[in-house]
Amino acid sequence: MADDLLPASAGVGPLLQRDYWAVFDGCRLTPSEVVAHVRAHFCELPPSSIVSFTTAGGLAIGCDLDIRILPAQQCCVRVIHENAQSFTLGTLRGHPEAGRITFGAYRNPARDVVFHIRSRARSAGVLDRLGFLAIGDAMQTNTWTDFIVNTARAVGARIQGVIHAETQTAEIGPEDDDPLNAPTFLAVGD
Repeated sequence: MADDLLPASAGVGPLLQRDYWAVFDGCRLTPSEVVAHVRAHFCELPPSSIVSFTTAGGLAIGCDLDIRILPAQQCCVRVIHENAQSFTLGTLRGHPEAGRITFGAYRNPARDVVFHIRSRARSAGVLDRLGFLAIGDAMQTNTWTDFIVNTARAVGARIQGVIHAETQTAEIGPEDDDPLNAPTFLAVGD
């Protein structure tokens, strides 16, 4: 399974940790129920004007998702981690990024449900880095903020306040190298 995976340690440029999260106001589901819904409907949640996902095997460990980034780029990710409150996708060779992304839900200290997406990735190659700097960063932010809006809507919740989006440069750690099987954060508190 690991032979096709493209860990962040194999990429070029800075390792970026990107966090997108929102508090789901009025959410009647537990965090694990939110994640179960996202897993069951993952391919329906991203903005179709930017990206589409398809999978033949669902979102179980080892299953691949085919990605079409509009207008015509195709690549793939694989489910590398799962638990009741989160799952993680790792990039495969041919993806413009090298790294992983975790989707999870948990409760904040006020007991609100928080839906959180964190990626830890860098460009897969020099040309991918140039494309990311030109347009990829904005497309990625739009994809994941729209994904959060669509998820809130799908589970009958509203976004409390704003969707938070932060990017920071990170150091490569052991979890960013082979074997690629760790989440980018731990979603705790159901």
